[in-house]
Amino acid sequence: MLYDVSEELKMTVSQVSEKLSKISDTDSKVKPAPDKWSKIEILGHLVDSASNNHQRFVRAQLDDEYTGPLYMQDDWVNIQAYNDRNWTEVIELWKYYNLHLAEIIKRIPDNKLKRICRIGDHEPVTLGFIAEDYLRHLKHHIGKLITQ
Repeated sequence: MLYDVSEELKMTVSQVSEKLSKISDTDSKVKPAPDKWSKIEILGHLVDSASNNHQRFVRAQLDDEYTGPLYMQDDWVNIQAYNDRNWTEVIELWKYYNLHLAEIIKRIPDNKLKRICRIGDHEPVTLGFIAEDYLRHLKHHIGKLITQ
């Protein structure tokens, strides 16, 4: 099982949510450049990533193989207008969604980790890879949020 991934996700969320809460709502909406995401847009992207991966984590366990759409991240962020949202609410949404995912990840049985997942036109990967990559992706963007 992916117990270590789950525990690291929970620990990361706990540590990072405290740091994020120290950023003001105004500062969260500052774009470093016109074509770059603000902090709230980055965090919104991570909510969207959680939403997309939630489907993968569950659906890949239900069938022998999972096939799903690509995640069009810029479109998702734009459509949801994260820069018009409340920073604290987006932090809470991100935090609790990820705590929920950590519980799902922890319970993926070993015999389902090798389930094939096809996402858009990308090369197939396993469910285990998706769970591990989800944590890597989250930590990559968190690094930008905290150092930006």
